Amino acid sequence: MPRIEINQTRLFYQFHGQPERPILVLNNGIIMNAATSWVFQLEELAAHYRVLTYDCRGQGQSDHPPGPYTMASHAKDLAELLKALEIDRAHIAGISYGGEVAQAFALHYPEKTRSLILADTASEVGPELLFIIQSWIDALQTGDPDAFFHVTVPWNFSPAFIREHPKLLEEARKRYAGLDFPAVIRLCECFLKVHFTPRLAEIKAPSCILVGENDLLKGIGYAQILLENLPRGELHLVPDAGHASCWENPEVFNTIILGFLAKQVENAAQ
Repeated sequence: MPRIEINQTRLFYQFHGQPERPILVLNNGIIMNAATSWVFQLEELAAHYRVLTYDCRGQGQSDHPPGPYTMASHAKDLAELLKALEIDRAHIAGISYGGEVAQAFALHYPEKTRSLILADTASEVGPELLFIIQSWIDALQTGDPDAFFHVTVPWNFSPAFIREHPKLLEEARKRYAGLDFPAVIRLCECFLKVHFTPRLAEIKAPSCILVGENDLLKGIGYAQILLENLPRGELHLVPDAGHASCWENPEVFNTIILGFLAKQVENAAQ
């Protein structure tokens, strides 16, 4: 199990793909983990890129130190992880919470950011999102995995996906019992402080914005804010997908990412 100490916190990480290829970093959603959550992406992405997956502090197999957590500290952790792994620059991708970490990274370390891929994410927290995440914190504070599962699933997945994949959701429900609830609360509280919109114009890296057409949590409205404020942003709608677009429509999700990255490689070669 590869782990490395970064800023007094041991971070779990894995590489996928050949060492000579360009580096693509995948940042997890808030209750995702590096070991299992990118199962529908890794084979395709690693055929073209050296993919680095990792768990941020408070997630998965990384340490869960006491808080508070901040997006700036997540960005610093990633920068130090890349330094320890002798990676100068990388394409930085993230979904949901991972997209917010990616934005923080691009703002703090533009010289290390080749491009940004932001999926189902937000640059600010609207009042409706504040209520939703507070309900998650309330459920977490009960210590009941089923309560947390029930309050999150309708926001993370589209109604069609919920109807059509009961076995997959049952497997996910069982994994909720293994979550570190106090750490997830710290991650939620960190998210509620996100307010990047006024600074997005500082991000000069090419930016690919993806959003599931049925995302009820961080949907098209938040994607539009990113598009309007990122100088080099482009927006892609993932059809037939809710918030977890990487799971609900991985074929389109992967195609968009590979197409975007191919353009960056081509432009860099010119």
